[in-house]
Amino acid sequence: MKKKLASLSFLILSFAASAQDMTTTSKVTSVDKPAYDKWSIELNGGVNKPTRTMTPGYQTATLNPFHADLGVRYMFSPTFGAKLDFGYDKFQERDDTAPFESQIIRTSLQGVINVGRALNFETWTKTIGVLVHGGVGVSQLTSDSGFDGEDYIGHGILGLTGQLRLSNSVALTGDLTGIVNGKQNWNFDGMGQTKTGAFDGVLLNASLGLTFYLGKNEKHADWYAEENDRLDKLEGRVDLIETGLLDTDKDGVADLYDLEPNSITGVAVNTKGQSIDTNQNGVPDELESYLEKTYGQNGKEGATNNTVEELINGGYVNVYFDFNSSKPTNASLSGVDFLVKYLKNNPGKSADIIGYADEIGNSSYNTELSRKRAEAVKNVAINAGIDASRLNVIANGEDTSVNKNSKEARQIVRRVTFKVK
Repeated sequence: MKKKLASLSFLILSFAASAQDMTTTSKVTSVDKPAYDKWSIELNGGVNKPTRTMTPGYQTATLNPFHADLGVRYMFSPTFGAKLDFGYDKFQERDDTAPFESQIIRTSLQGVINVGRALNFETWTKTIGVLVHGGVGVSQLTSDSGFDGEDYIGHGILGLTGQLRLSNSVALTGDLTGIVNGKQNWNFDGMGQTKTGAFDGVLLNASLGLTFYLGKNEKHADWYAEENDRLDKLEGRVDLIETGLLDTDKDGVADLYDLEPNSITGVAVNTKGQSIDTNQNGVPDELESYLEKTYGQNGKEGATNNTVEELINGGYVNVYFDFNSSKPTNASLSGVDFLVKYLKNNPGKSADIIGYADEIGNSSYNTELSRKRAEAVKNVAINAGIDASRLNVIANGEDTSVNKNSKEARQIVRRVTFKVK
């Protein structure tokens, strides 16, 4: 019977998770919101090498500085995109040739193919990518030592960019680009006119740079794999089903539906996993009935209150913390709730909120950490409606009563406890 119920629950949860995903997908589609960022800015610098159109006796170094490039790219999909870029190259003589100085600036409109996505690089790496880019543009050549005016040139451009992802916002790039000019009238050195025909100078660029990704999504199109995203979502739904079927507090209500996942063991709960507390005094009815029976029926409200106070002051009501954290664990927030309900039912009472830390680390640091933990619990109680004047913070620092080498024991002493008065 239990196996049948478990199977039925699994099917129901699967259906619910699928329905939720379908709803989410529908919402995304309706507003055409992409799952990845599309814009990026590319900044590169490096060297150049002009060839073919050079005047005899004038040459640049094999790796001639200086080249710079600025590009703005938009990806229509994870595989295809376009970019507008601006380039600058400076040409100077090498040591054993005649002196000259000239510059060329250009702008190009290019298409981009993300080879990494097209070839499914994500199956073996999530940090390496390759882009191919190419297109057409116009250039302007000027000379400081040769011809006067400007030489306007059309060009074709083709390049290969390697990518190394540094983060979701930045990638390191290395680029090799070739440019072929058409109808170039003057040589790159500016000292003579071209004689090569329709297709003239060839310019090679090698550069290193950074790509900055723009947008609010987790990933840019350069690193977004639709299949991986689909599998991640499916894995998330499976995790939801697996963890949702757990019953952490063993009250018979799965965590997925449990509004009180830390109810007292053995206490009756409703269908939402909440302890039944008819009079809302912070003590579950089943426990209150036991206390009344144990401590007598006469003045049972006072007897219950006295017993609750004994439980609080006896250290049975605590709030726990993870290592080096001042944020209470979700599972232990019921301790604050227990205190809050008691103080609301007893407006003449106040409480000390006492913080502790384990022995790992510096003693003065741990004292301050214990204070922060107590302050955090105090703030929870204040937000729950308890006046701050009724709450007193005490930083007791390290609790040395347990074996400091025991991970489990250290968890017990990373706590805040209470004393009502």
